[in-house]
This record gives sequence, structure tokens and C-alpha cells, in this order.
Amino acid sequence: MLSRSIVVGVAAGTLCACEDAPQQIANSPAPHAEWSTLFDGSNLEGWTKDGDANWQLVDGAVAADSGTGFLITKETYADFDLELEFFVSPDANSGVFIRCATPTQIGAATCYEVNIFDRRPDPKYRTGGIVEVAEPKVVLETGDRWNRYEISAHGQHLVVKLNGQTTVDTNDDKLAVGPFALQYGAGRVMFRNVQIRTH
Repeated sequence: MLSRSIVVGVAAGTLCACEDAPQQIANSPAPHAEWSTLFDGSNLEGWTKDGDANWQLVDGAVAADSGTGFLITKETYADFDLELEFFVSPDANSGVFIRCATPTQIGAATCYEVNIFDRRPDPKYRTGGIVEVAEPKVVLETGDRWNRYEISAHGQHLVVKLNGQTTVDTNDDKLAVGPFALQYGAGRVMFRNVQIRTH
């Protein structure tokens, strides 16, 4: 049988824990959705084609090697984490455009363009950078291999990781919401395993 002093101590401890609970809840991070697969290699449902790029499904990926154009999500997104893999030839020109304010006019002026362009004539915003927003902190070559992009947009905070290395960590408030798009511009380009988690 517990003594009266132990019972009082336990009760007091319980009371203290309860008093702290509201503060702990208030400081908890905002809940977010689970990861959703937007492209698993089997079909292009949920995407709209724009332009004449010859997108085709190949070995679990979507690939193009002629024309120009975009695959645009039918859904719009504000705050999210986006993960995908891409394969490009060394001469490829591609990119991931996020928060596109005008889906019918995809470009660096209407979207944040997370670039995939190792041989960009002006290398300032080459692969890993956000065109006209942030230069890549690390220069990585991506030609002739599978690469992984992790792109986060939380309010004004934009983060890009390429193959596990942070290439961009910046703040910008020009664009808040919109679909995102995968680009084909030149060379050979493939995308696979596209997933998103909203906040």
C-alpha cells in the first residue's frame, strides 16, 4: 500500500504534467498529409500535356527526346515537399516548375523554375538553382545518370536538394500557389517516382 506522501507526490507530478500540456500542443508542428504518388510509371492520369514534346512511358519513367513542352499537374499546390528522380543526357535542357501562377504560360516569370540544365550558357542558374531567384550553392553534374530532387516550398521558404546536397535554401514571396510542371527542352529527359506531400 502506498504511503500518503507518495500518493500526494504522484498527484502533484500528474498535475504539473497536465499544466504543461497546452504549451506542448501549441508548439507542435502543423500536421501534414501523407505522401501521394503523382507518377508511378504506369500512366499520365493527373497530368496535362502542353507543347509538342514526344512524351512516352518507358520502363517505369516518362521520357522525351524531341519537340518542346511540359507535363503539368491538374492539381494546384501551395506548401509542399516534392520528390522525384530524373535522368538527362549531358546536353539536356529541362526543369521542374513549381507554384505556376499562369499554367497556360509556363516559364521562369510565372513559376519558380528549379533548373535542370548542366550546360546552360550563363551557368549562374544552372542545375540545382532556381532561375532568377537563387544560384546553386553546389555545382553537380547530372548527365547520363539518375538523379534525385527534393524540393520544399513552405510559405516563403524554398529549399532544393540535389542528390542529397542542399543547392538552394532561400526565401522569396513572389509566388504562393499553383500547379507544377516537368519540362522537356532539349536532349533526352526522363522522370520517374514523382511524389508530393502537402502541408
